[in-house]
Amino acid sequence: MDLQPGRYRHFKGKEYELLFVARHSETMEEMVVYRALYGEHGVWVRPASMWNELVERDGKTYRRFTKIED
Repeated sequence: MDLQPGRYRHFKGKEYELLFVARHSETMEEMVVYRALYGEHGVWVRPASMWNELVERDGKTYRRFTKIED
């Protein structure tokens, strides 16, 4: 998976910054470490496979996160 650090927009509209791609210490699964660019700017982690997945909402298909060009 070719995930690059930078700004991304979630399909629901809020923006996040992808900080790092890391590996889970037990399973070696790739994980994305990211920060919300709103509110308390919380830092989160989720499997990289979820970062790029397609999601359906209201009958439409979206990429969960889309890179915002700098």
